[in-house]
Amino acid sequence: MAEKEERRRQGKLLGRVARLVDQVDYQDDSIVSQQIVKSDEGNVTLFAFDQGQGLSEHTTPFDALVQVLDGEAEITIAGKPLKLKEGDAVIMPASQPHAVKALSRFKMLLTMIR
Repeated sequence: MAEKEERRRQGKLLGRVARLVDQVDYQDDSIVSQQIVKSDEGNVTLFAFDQGQGLSEHTTPFDALVQVLDGEAEITIAGKPLKLKEGDAVIMPASQPHAVKALSRFKMLLTMIR
């Protein structure tokens, strides 16, 4: 059942050209996420953040690549704030505290490899 659901989610992208920024929609006062690839080796997730929304400081055991697809965000890594806009990317190092805040509505692609 879980494998079927995973295939359904990936169906829009499997063997097709798609604009990633169009694969997840904004919702007022919310953060929306859509996992597009999930495997034992890692995952790829799209996020859409409404302005002012964010993820509180946390750590992960793996490096994570963030690519901003739309809008602007502040990503804080080990206490250092970084401003990113459409087209920018940053790697959040494993085991270092990081947080995300939407300066405007923004979308990002998060790739985490284990």
